[in-house]
Amino acid sequence: MNHPSDLKYAKTHEWVKVEGDLVVTGISDHAQDALGDLVYVESPTVGTEITAGQPVGVVESVKTASDIHAPVSGIVVEANNDLSDDPDFVNEDPYGKGWIYKIKPHNIADIENLLSNTEYESGL
Repeated sequence: MNHPSDLKYAKTHEWVKVEGDLVVTGISDHAQDALGDLVYVESPTVGTEITAGQPVGVVESVKTASDIHAPVSGIVVEANNDLSDDPDFVNEDPYGKGWIYKIKPHNIADIENLLSNTEYESGL
């Protein structure tokens, strides 16, 4: 599995990357591999206030559906609209073209409460 060390991870299998004052998030390589070929991604709506740990979207595969949880609290500022036409970007490139949404966090320091890649991998 590929879990880059420059990202942080939630126990619910979301990853985050800090870009300035925003947080980019998606699902981990482990999660997309376990789900199989994705057929649908439901991102949270731009402008939605989200709370860490709460479900904010859904990914569906040929096998199952799974909630996407908010890794930190904040406001959704962008969704990856490319995923509505090409949900397989999440399978092909979960940390690049497969990002799901961006958050303006209420407190950027909340990122430090998430797991490092080694902590995440040890829980798998």
